[in-house]
Parts: sequence; C-alpha cells; structure tokens
Amino acid sequence: MKKHQNYIYITGDTHGDFTRFKKLKRLRKGDFLIVCGDFGFIWSGTKKEKRMLKRLGRRKFHILFVDGLHENFSELNSYPEEEWNGGMTRKISGNLRYLMRGEIFTLGGRTLLAFGGGRLDEEETLSERIAESELETLPEIPKESEYRNGLQAITRHGGKVDYIVSHEAPCKIAEFLELPNSDKSRANAYLDILGESCSFERWFFGNHHINKVVTSKYYALFDRVMRSDEVIKYNQ
Repeated sequence: MKKHQNYIYITGDTHGDFTRFKKLKRLRKGDFLIVCGDFGFIWSGTKKEKRMLKRLGRRKFHILFVDGLHENFSELNSYPEEEWNGGMTRKISGNLRYLMRGEIFTLGGRTLLAFGGGRLDEEETLSERIAESELETLPEIPKESEYRNGLQAITRHGGKVDYIVSHEAPCKIAEFLELPNSDKSRANAYLDILGESCSFERWFFGNHHINKVVTSKYYALFDRVMRSDEVIKYNQ
C-alpha cells in the first residue's frame, strides 16, 4: 500500500471558534493544520477549556499555531516546552502544539519558520506611557532573544526555508495593501529583515482578517483553509 504523503494546511485567526475545525474532511492522519495566531482556545484554564483542548488534540491531524496579539500568555506559557520536528514547541494536548517564535520545523518533508506575536494596536500609546526598555516585557511583543533566534535559525538552515508563518504581515506587504495597523513597528520591520535574510517559497499571515493572494509568495488568510502548495489565482 502506498504511504500517504502528509500535507501542510494553513488558516487564519480562529479566536476560539470551533466551527473552523468541523469541515476539514480533506485533512488526513498525520497532516498539519497551522493557525496564524490568535488561536483563542487557551484563555481561562477552566476544566471546560481543558476538555476542549483535549478534544482538539485527539484529531487525527496535527493542529499547530503561532501566537497572535490576543492570547492569554500566562496560561499559554504554563504548558511545558518540548522539542518537536526540529524546533521548540509547547505541547498543549496530544496533536495540539504551540510553535515558538523563531523556530524552524520540518513538516511533511518541508521546512517552516514560525514567528508569532508582533505589534499591539495600542503600542504607540503604550510607548508614551512606559519606557521603551519596558515594552519588551509585554508578552505580545517579541523579545530581542526571539528576534536573534529567528535569524540564527535561518543561518543554521543555509538561508533557506520552504514556508514562513507569522501573525503579522511584513511591513512592506501591509503598507502595499494599505492594511489597518500597518504603521512600521520594530516587529514589522524585523519581518522585512527576516524575509530579506532567506529564500522562501511562501509566506502566510493572519492578523488582518482577510483572504487574499497578495503575490505568488505572500498570502493573507482568515477563514480560508488552504494547502501550503495550493495554486490560487490572485485576488481569490
């Protein structure tokens, strides 16, 4: 019997909406579904929430996510770190994992760089109220060590990955699309640098809640679930 090839699928922010996981008949055992931030199922730490996470973790395919700007980071960071498929994760339950910032994973024979977090909508206001040195203490905003980690991981992989998955869009892409909250922040500028530091086939991001093929390399996703190598026409 021919062995099934495992595929990578990508979707946008789920915000705790379980309906996104109900109509996924094309995903088979061992496939990977990656959420581009704002996963939303890890929030209160209640028994009901834990049951839902176990339910997700029992899926036949892997559910993976990068963090967004609206997460309960205290609860998320209470889960244990674990190396998996080449990079560091937090194992939530069964096949459900959080992909840590700046880590590269090998999934179905393809390499993928994960980088969650980014710019708070109110970051500019916050910077007026607290010292710039204290901005890094906000869990949504990547730390200097995470910025370095991403660039070092790229170097270790010879300056090449197949895919990049982030919550934010690189600044040049957000500005090109005239997306909301596209003001240049350090996190957005870093994503530009990250993209210039390596060759990659495709970049997926979810923060802006639209489904749009920007170019053959950049994909904005919200409620669409697409295979990472799927051919989609522009403006679809």
